[in-house]
Amino acid sequence: MKLLIVPVTPFMQNCSLLVCEETNRAAAFDPGGDLDRIDEALKGTGATLEKVFLTHGHIDHCGQSAEFAKRHGVPLEGPQREDAFWIDQLPEQGKRFGFARLDAFTPDRWLEDGDTVEFGAQTLKVFHCPGHTPGHVVFFHEAARLAIVGDVLFQGSIGRTDFPRGDHATLIRSITTKLWPLGNDVSFVPGHGPMSTFGDERAGNPFVGDAVLGRR
Repeated sequence: MKLLIVPVTPFMQNCSLLVCEETNRAAAFDPGGDLDRIDEALKGTGATLEKVFLTHGHIDHCGQSAEFAKRHGVPLEGPQREDAFWIDQLPEQGKRFGFARLDAFTPDRWLEDGDTVEFGAQTLKVFHCPGHTPGHVVFFHEAARLAIVGDVLFQGSIGRTDFPRGDHATLIRSITTKLWPLGNDVSFVPGHGPMSTFGDERAGNPFVGDAVLGRR
């Protein structure tokens, strides 16, 4: 499986493209904007897009995702339905942040904790990880030891919790009870910035490192 990271929107949000090398089918995670740039990267892989997946409903992650799915005639899945109120605000948010006209949408499938999603011959597990937003989900490919975590966790930081319905304690619980058990060797793509591993963040993250939380 191949991974490409395409930073998009003025927020430099990481859109991830996963390509199943067995089938030459691809999935896009959080194609929030700059769709032509994403398409150029997709074209470079020679793969055909099969699915669009969303981690959460913030504008930089999902603003133009429905348009991207429609452009390719593919289903859009995620996030968890508690983020519907964020998606419903897209038209207003678009005006506020100077985006092109954005429309609210309903995904083809809301995702829940314990679900799986598929594209090509690949399967990823879904974990509901609220705190940054109430409906945030994380995608985990067990064989590749790879997680797409959106804005839950970053290299050296964690997601903001000062947005409506964000909650710091809930976010910490999501990270420590849903992500850490997956293993220190798991690499993750955050919503912004460079990749890291869960082990590195447990060792040194000033918000959720083991020493900070009094864990071993």
